[in-house]
Amino acid sequence: MKRKIQSKPIGIFDSGVGGLTVLNEVVKHLPNENIIYFGDTARVPYGSKSVETIKKFAIQDSKFLISMKVKMIVVACNTVSSNAMNILHESFDIPFVDVLLPNAMYASQITRKKRIGVIGTAATIESGAYSKIINKFNKTHKVFSLATPLLVPLAEEGLIDNKATNIILEDYLSNLKEYDIDTLILGCTHYPLFEKRIKEIVGKDIQVVNSARQTARTVKSMLEDMGILNLENKKGDVRFYLSDIPRNFRKIAQRFLKQNTTGKVLKINIENF
Repeated sequence: MKRKIQSKPIGIFDSGVGGLTVLNEVVKHLPNENIIYFGDTARVPYGSKSVETIKKFAIQDSKFLISMKVKMIVVACNTVSSNAMNILHESFDIPFVDVLLPNAMYASQITRKKRIGVIGTAATIESGAYSKIINKFNKTHKVFSLATPLLVPLAEEGLIDNKATNIILEDYLSNLKEYDIDTLILGCTHYPLFEKRIKEIVGKDIQVVNSARQTARTVKSMLEDMGILNLENKKGDVRFYLSDIPRNFRKIAQRFLKQNTTGKVLKINIENF
């Protein structure tokens, strides 16, 4: 029975292409795993939507992946992770990994001053989810959160090394200076694309937590604990499904995945789920 489950794919979903940063890290850590990626590119961004809409979208995204017979779902979206995990756990009998818990816990471990910054979408920041998790385990830690909503559309358009993007990043991050943080969580899976520039702006005294990397490590350890790692000695297959196929998807995906995306990209109507 376990052998049957082992060969099933991992499902990953995000509001758009940001979750490809998580996919990239999962492939690095688990090269033998088959993966199905769903990006809800027709309805991106989730961060500006109401909590009820975010929950509705999260359920539809999960239903699609479950229809593809996945063994685990990775919620590669901080907005969903912050606002809809309870309803997903209640609605489906399948293991979920969210991007919030691994990063909150890791940041709590590495901070020296016990002062942590978080940047994310408006919905993630308004939920207060990072503060709640960090303070649940570390009551002395201070968390300073900042909504940085313009970064998602910039990432979706592939505007990474751009003069306007640099100005926006500098303006956003200048708001954190007064808090004397020593750790900064990139609380959106789109944001690792800006990691290099963010590190340059905040300086070497602030540790930057890449949400994709910690999530991939959690996926691996959870599969190991459950005994459902794919043990086949061959490279896993990755399939892409989107609710809309942007003209520049392959170019953007190449940037997120740091490799050529030559596989099939299929469009689905997510409203059917």
